[in-house]
Amino acid sequence: SFLLPFPAGPPSLSVQAKCNPCLSSPCRNQGTCHNDPLGSYRCACPIGYKGRDCEVALDGCSQNPCANGGTCQPQDGDRDGFRCLCAAGFEGPSCRTASDPCKEHSCENGGSCVPGATNYTCLCPAHYTGDFCEQPPDFCSAELSPCQHGSTCIPTSQGPRCECAPGYVGTNCSEDFDDCQDHRCQNNARCVDEVNGYSCLCAEGYSGQLCEMPPHAAGQPGLCERAECQNGAACVERGSRALCQCLPGFGGPKCEKLLSVNFVDRDTYLQFTDLQDWPRANITLQVSTAEDNGILLYNGDSDHMAVELYQGHVRVSYDPGTHPSSAIYSAETINDGQFHTVELVTFDQMVNLSIDGGSPMTMDNSGKHYTLNSEAPLYVGGMPVDVNSAAFRLWQLLNGTSFHGCIRNLYINNELQDFTKTRMTPGVVPGCEPCRKLYCLHGICQPTGAQGPVCHCEPGWDGPHCDQPRGGPCQGHKCVHGLCLPLDALSYSCQCHQGYQGALCNQPSTPPDPCRLLSCHHGRCRLTPGGQPVCECHSGYSGTLCDQGMLQGGGFGAAALKGPHSDPRCPTEPECHGEPVRDYHQVQRGYAICQTTRPVPYVQCRGTCSGDTDPGCCIGLRPRRRKYAFECSNGATFVEEVEKPSKCGCSSCL
Repeated sequence: SFLLPFPAGPPSLSVQAKCNPCLSSPCRNQGTCHNDPLGSYRCACPIGYKGRDCEVALDGCSQNPCANGGTCQPQDGDRDGFRCLCAAGFEGPSCRTASDPCKEHSCENGGSCVPGATNYTCLCPAHYTGDFCEQPPDFCSAELSPCQHGSTCIPTSQGPRCECAPGYVGTNCSEDFDDCQDHRCQNNARCVDEVNGYSCLCAEGYSGQLCEMPPHAAGQPGLCERAECQNGAACVERGSRALCQCLPGFGGPKCEKLLSVNFVDRDTYLQFTDLQDWPRANITLQVSTAEDNGILLYNGDSDHMAVELYQGHVRVSYDPGTHPSSAIYSAETINDGQFHTVELVTFDQMVNLSIDGGSPMTMDNSGKHYTLNSEAPLYVGGMPVDVNSAAFRLWQLLNGTSFHGCIRNLYINNELQDFTKTRMTPGVVPGCEPCRKLYCLHGICQPTGAQGPVCHCEPGWDGPHCDQPRGGPCQGHKCVHGLCLPLDALSYSCQCHQGYQGALCNQPSTPPDPCRLLSCHHGRCRLTPGGQPVCECHSGYSGTLCDQGMLQGGGFGAAALKGPHSDPRCPTEPECHGEPVRDYHQVQRGYAICQTTRPVPYVQCRGTCSGDTDPGCCIGLRPRRRKYAFECSNGATFVEEVEKPSKCGCSSCL
């Protein structure tokens, strides 16, 4: 065989195309052409196209381009023709890149982010708790409280604050206050500081609480040597008299009677055993407590009468044995910590109960006379737990562990009872309010005042400590830079001179704020370098008081432009940003308001979105859903997911 030469040069493209069809580039949309042995061609189409010549566009998701469980969404006009919504833990155009859960974590208070497979956890610093370490530690707990010496710890946003017990000062109440700084010891006596008080160590020969009594003349016996004060009472001489200063709880000319007792421990009581048979009984006592329940008086067994606190009220129950039992309740409550007088009067078949002299409540005993039973003890403030009493079965009386408070001035048929003649269990201490810390310079302390111990002053003296002459309250006043103004017979106030303030006018006053007289309607006040107040306007407002809105053309009017303004006197509003917030989330269920049991962290979007055409609105993005427990005003509880934004950005306004 042999080849004939071309008579007119190489063949045309149409001739060559019959031997090589791909020369004419039949594959469209960047398809790849392949010749086949039969003189035809085959197109290998790119993703998104099909057909002999790759001329037919496919759905961008038909090839399942989203990996790792991502969801594909077709996108017309997009270069790839699809968009992948990635599963948690993955990112990228095709969800092939593992994401970092800690990239935008919400761990607070210095918590460390620990990444997981699809989420993260927060490793909190010491004492912080919560999913995001958002719960601060309870600095007032027993192990963290800095407050010492029995002071009260109060949590605040700045940290714990200590309210000191009497006698202590300092940030943590760690310092014993020197009460001798303002002592009243006389005649060169030495002041000895104590907790919340002081005592006077007298020079030789002097006596008295404040060493105010001079030595006796040689050979002349003192009045106090014959006074015979009892129960540890101190004796002071007043003129020609010797007076016994009773310790807390005691009374009488020689302090021979115990009149008030404090039930400081549970399971305590007093027991009277030497009782008379009184056919009629008039019983009066004063009670101070903050408790709801507790026994005040109990007498008898199968035939008993009990006076007790019941939910703050006074309840009197009487079981006459062979007759039906009954009870009455006071309308008043007495568990407010103040002293209240409880009076019980029995007459024939009637039992009357009165509180603080008010209207009595009456109980009819159905033909049975009530008398104090001398064969059974009279218990005060409680009763033994082993007493097999019908009262426990009938009235479910609380046992002796329930009462906690003070009882004083117990009268039975107008006879003041002496608690020293009782059997007293441990945990009962004399007195309700001590006289030890009340110093009466020219008077005598009496512990039986309506509000506690008081000073009974000598003639010519006034004041809580009997240390003020009867010349008016302004005599010896403490106004440092001011005038004394009497308020009543015993008190005054200070009218400060210009430049001073405080209760005693002893503190320099701060100069007035120049901005207090300038009202900036749509702006804020600031001071110039020369100290003059001027208004700094918000965006869209102008004028001396920022009360004029800027119109589109630059003039003033009633309506302000929306968006940033070019007036250099008015600062522009900041760009869109998120401010971290921790707040409780509320929902309504019917008529009940329900609130999460712990704060929900999220971001609050503020600022503006800038742009030439449609700047959009600053809104929350990337919502985060978490389960929270709710408590409702009607007592119901439930668990529900709460969705809050975790990021802010600009998007189309709704």
